[in-house]
Parts: sequence; C-alpha cells; structure tokens
Amino acid sequence: MRIVVTGATGFLGRHLMPVLEAEFGAECVVGLSRSDFDLEDRSQVQAMLRQLKPQVVVHLAAYVGGIGANRRWGADFLFRNAMLTVLMFEEACRHGVKKLVYPMGGCSYPARATSPIGEDQMWDGFPQPESAPYSVAKKLALVASEAYRQQHGFSSVVLIPGNMYGEYDNFAYEESHVVPALIRRFYEAKLRGKKEVVVWGTGKAQRDFVYAGDVARVFPFFIKHYDSSQPVNISSGRATTIAQLVQIVARCVGYEGRIVWDTSKPEGQMVKIFDTTRMRRLGLQCPTGLEEGIRRTVEWFVANYHRPGAVRLEPSRRLAA
Repeated sequence: MRIVVTGATGFLGRHLMPVLEAEFGAECVVGLSRSDFDLEDRSQVQAMLRQLKPQVVVHLAAYVGGIGANRRWGADFLFRNAMLTVLMFEEACRHGVKKLVYPMGGCSYPARATSPIGEDQMWDGFPQPESAPYSVAKKLALVASEAYRQQHGFSSVVLIPGNMYGEYDNFAYEESHVVPALIRRFYEAKLRGKKEVVVWGTGKAQRDFVYAGDVARVFPFFIKHYDSSQPVNISSGRATTIAQLVQIVARCVGYEGRIVWDTSKPEGQMVKIFDTTRMRRLGLQCPTGLEEGIRRTVEWFVANYHRPGAVRLEPSRRLAA
C-alpha cells in the first residue's frame, strides 16, 4: 500500500508521518509539501496522482492563517481551500485512489452549537463569521464525501479533530490558539523576569483540548477499518477551564510570578466541548492527559526556542505543507 500525505510538514503532518511509517513501513509513506506539488492546480494534482499512484491519500494540505488574516483575505481562504478540497476528491476518484482521509476543524461547527457538540450538529447553523470562509470551504468535504460515495462508490473519511495542541504548533501571537499562546507568554515572562502575566477573561470558559499525537495515532484505524462518510470527532471529550489551563502551563514552564485576569477582555464561547461518543464506539480514545501533553509541548518549545526557524514565532499567511 502506498500512502501519500499532503501537508506533511505542517503541524498535524509532523505528528502523523512517524505514526504512519511505523504502522505501514517508511517505504510505503510519501510526505508532500507545497514545494513538491501545487495542489490548487488541477494539472499538478493529476501529475502527483499519476506519478505516485497512491492507494490512500491523507489530505492535510490547507491554506491557513489567523483571525486577522481570515478577516482581511476571506476570499482567498474560501477559494483556495475550496480548490484544495474539491480537486482532490475529483482527481483521487478519477485516478483510482482507494481511500481519501480528510481532516477538517471543529471551527466548521455552528457558532451556537450546544456542548457537547455532536457530529449531527454540523448543519444546524452558521460557523463563527470571522473564520467562515475557511471553515465553510473545509466543510465542503462532508458534501463531497457523500456525493462521490453515492455516485462513484468512492471511499472517503472525514475526521474532525478538536482543539489540537502539541509540538510543532504555531506560536505566533497573532495566529496562535490559546495553548501555544500561553506557553510562549509564560516562557518569555520567565526569561525576562516579569513579575506578572496578564491573561484575558475570567478563566471560567471551558474548552476541550486534544494532544496532536493522540489525533495522529487514530489515523491508521481509519485507513484500514473505517469506510463511511459519517464524520467522526477526534478529541478528548474532557472539559478544562481556562483557569485550570493557565495553572498547568505556568507550572510546566516553571513560571512563579503573579497571574492577573483582565476581565474587561472577551473570552469567547463559554463552553465548547466535543462529543466523542462516535469515536469511543469505534474503540478509539485520545488518552494523553492535558498536563502530560503540555509538558511535552513545553519541553519541545524550550529546546527549540532559540534555534532560528525551528519554532513558528512570526505570523504568516501560508499553505500548511
């Protein structure tokens, strides 16, 4: 079996590649980045499939950026991610690929989804407006998976990872999610001897965090055993308050200063937890505890912080590949 992973040098891709190589053999797994093929170009998608002849494609490549970038270049995020999605479904089907595995984000769920958020809530409303062009383009995969299965018998799987964190994450302040942002903030405060760190909100908001290594480890199951267009949430399903998260990050970093809560600042949706019933019924889990996962992430971040280019500290609007 030859497995092609697009976006292999991105955040999830760097966790996934060693998992697939261990499971299927390094000689069977080919990781691609944008420097190999421009997958927004139909002819290059065709060329990639003709040259590599994969039986399975894990399609991680996506055009990603922070909220500011999404607001400013919404049309780019919509068009480019839509092309990345529909071209791969069309050409993989045409070129005899046996299975396409496609992860999308929990941001595609409706902004007013009720926690725990089950897969059946996906079409119950509009996603967060700030990132809607991106999240709606990714959501096309759900429609494509059903359509290509019904018309052509094409096998594809859509996975919905929760709020991932871990090594190789994006630590740029303008783009990073809460875990990498806090790790960087506390570490730099420790380096500079700051006596206090200001955190937005009250700390009462609850989130569901999942270690990227756990997400990567479920992919072999879906490649080998799952054949349905019903999407599956991949997350811990555990609620953690932001206050608890802050304490864990401070402890793992070794920051001993004061934590100040700026309650005048927004903290977003108060509760966002993913329903993992479908995942658990398949015999799968994401077992890494939050403190253990953050400890691993902090150790990697500290070890690479002073290496030029090793940690993503500056904002960019880029293709994850």
